Amino acid sequence: MATTRIMPLHVGKGRTESRAISDIIDYVANPKKTDNGRLITGYMCDSRTADAEILLAKRQYIAATGRVRGADDVIAYHVRQSFRPGEITPEEANRLGVEFAKRFTKGNHAFVVCTHIDKSHIHNHIIWPLVSLEYDRKFRNFWGSTKAVRRLSDTICIENGLSIVENPKPHGKSYNKWLGDQAKPSHRELLRVAIDNALSQSPADFEELLKLLQEYGCEVSKRGKSYRLKLSGWEKAARMDSLGEEYGLEDLRAVLLGKKAHTPFLRN
Repeated sequence: MATTRIMPLHVGKGRTESRAISDIIDYVANPKKTDNGRLITGYMCDSRTADAEILLAKRQYIAATGRVRGADDVIAYHVRQSFRPGEITPEEANRLGVEFAKRFTKGNHAFVVCTHIDKSHIHNHIIWPLVSLEYDRKFRNFWGSTKAVRRLSDTICIENGLSIVENPKPHGKSYNKWLGDQAKPSHRELLRVAIDNALSQSPADFEELLKLLQEYGCEVSKRGKSYRLKLSGWEKAARMDSLGEEYGLEDLRAVLLGKKAHTPFLRN
């Protein structure tokens, strides 16, 4: 079984195209997470120079078509594909990630698949450039793409004898249930999911992130330099810095400034 998520990569505030793509490639190709690079596969590109090749492809597209978008244009697409602990080997996960990418892009885009083994759940990071191999068209994200990603990933899992999530629900609840944990998710777990959802909307800065959280029904308060969050139905607020790695104030500010990539919460 795999849970999946598709994310468009924008330049973001305060960084260049080059910085934006190199940041995400550096993160997904981290040798410590990919068994010293052994679990990285490139298709029609060299994974060691994928960031430069993605930028070159975009320049080739502009030269060929004359079409130029603004600073908010998408650079690449990123799919995260996570597998059930103990159900798949790293090598098999990487192979299925390659199969998914070829089928989803119909072989029209270069891509890199990086399999991370630093957590209990093996997971793939799949990156493909906006521009096709022929430099004549762009990948168009479409209404329902998240469902399409999940359906294709589920199909590949079934074809290879792996389990899938039945009737998936939003916010990762079905994933938690699928892992076999029958306990109600904690307040901090739900807050991490809320932050993941807010970040997926590509907020321009920290203030916009807080506004998105408030729109999701999260109470936001500040005491000194510390921010506190509370979801409806919970008695006590939780300090943002108590939510764990990736969710502290400095971590989130770094993500919003494009200095690091955010790894969405998955309950172990």
